[in-house]
Amino acid sequence: MDGNFNENDISRVVEADRAHIWHHLSQHKPYETTDPRIIVEGKGMRVWDQKGKEHLDAVSGGVWTVNVGYGRESIANAVRDQLIKLNYFAGSAGSIPGSHFAEKLLDKMPGLDRVYYCNSGSEANEKAFKMVRQIAHKRYGGKKHKILYRDRDYHGTTIGCLSAGGQDERNAQYGPFAPGFIRVPHCLEYRSFEQDGAPQENYGPWAADQIEKVILAEGPETVGALCLEPVTAGGGVICPPEGYWERVQEICRKYDILLHIDEVVCGVGRTGTWFGYQHYGIQPDMVTMAKGVASGYAAIACLVTTDAVFDMFKDDASDPLNYFRDISTFGGCTAGPTAGIENMRIIEDEGLLENTTNMGNYMLEQLHGLADKHPIIGDVRGKGLFLGAELVTDRSTREPAAEKHLQAVVGDCMAQGVIIGATNRSLPGKNNTLCFSPALIASRDDIDEIITAVDGALGRVFASA
Repeated sequence: MDGNFNENDISRVVEADRAHIWHHLSQHKPYETTDPRIIVEGKGMRVWDQKGKEHLDAVSGGVWTVNVGYGRESIANAVRDQLIKLNYFAGSAGSIPGSHFAEKLLDKMPGLDRVYYCNSGSEANEKAFKMVRQIAHKRYGGKKHKILYRDRDYHGTTIGCLSAGGQDERNAQYGPFAPGFIRVPHCLEYRSFEQDGAPQENYGPWAADQIEKVILAEGPETVGALCLEPVTAGGGVICPPEGYWERVQEICRKYDILLHIDEVVCGVGRTGTWFGYQHYGIQPDMVTMAKGVASGYAAIACLVTTDAVFDMFKDDASDPLNYFRDISTFGGCTAGPTAGIENMRIIEDEGLLENTTNMGNYMLEQLHGLADKHPIIGDVRGKGLFLGAELVTDRSTREPAAEKHLQAVVGDCMAQGVIIGATNRSLPGKNNTLCFSPALIASRDDIDEIITAVDGALGRVFASA
């Protein structure tokens, strides 16, 4: 190829993509005979591919990210202006947008006090894990170092984060993993029958009590933190059962265990509150976030902590190791907090939290309507514009539908011009949940279009399954 790349020459773009790009989560063999999909433009809820085909995006950029929709000129302009003034300085110093966004962010998170900037959800969780380990060495002779994580939860792609990964198929072939990460049971009430001793009533407190059993088995003096998603995302869109979170908080305080909430998916409006944990009246010690913080207009992630956690890293200034000896190169970029400030303004000024709640309730109703029509839908669940429909071959046994059939539904919707998501290559034999996370700007018409597409796809796929 010559060096004059013309972005308007789509055939050249596709050729270069096929020759050079390693796509995420993709088997590339089919691209030898078919064109990879190139997304060339986005506006509002919609994107267009290289063939000019329009798609309604019901997964906010494919991975729950573009919360305020595409084409926001005000965010782009704010970032441009900031980059001209100062694009970067290492996080060992501060910046004006860094200070401004931290103040605005913490105003939405009562009880939390400090923001550590980095550039991805995986990295934010790694920082939290490192803090837990350093606290263990500083305060407990290294003993209180174990980090609990939950079956079905996901916390990122690094080896450290996969060590805290509750999705066995996603973890496959990447071990050995880091020691000191201990799994606790999930809290999916729809599948509580799979758990020995699970009650018909008061399942939430019982599910939390299973965490306490693990703590006691490991030894409370060895457990430093519990890391949980407020609503499990890729593991099946799992909302916690009633009474669960209150009991989790109680257990953490009882055994002096830091509560780390992973808000990488749920944070910044996705569930109808600023953060998912705020539905449940709990007070975390650490909160991580990424995706919706800037709606994908810039790379930014944050680890937010209490002053109680922060103060443990400055209590002996004479000790050369007594601070968090960590840096994130791109945590010093100013584009992220600048985009975050404008992203937050849009959510506030356009009433998108209220819209998320209202449209989420409407979409949940419509999904229940689909369940009445299609026996393949075993369960519908979610909060705000973060929803799932679990597909089963038999409602009485709750036998999971095959992943290939789930992907066929996704493919059928794509052919109709609607992009939906699904659990995939995560949970052996249980990748059977359709996932929906349209932007917070979604209207009733958008949701109706999504529901119509899924309705048709279910009818066609399972008529021939």
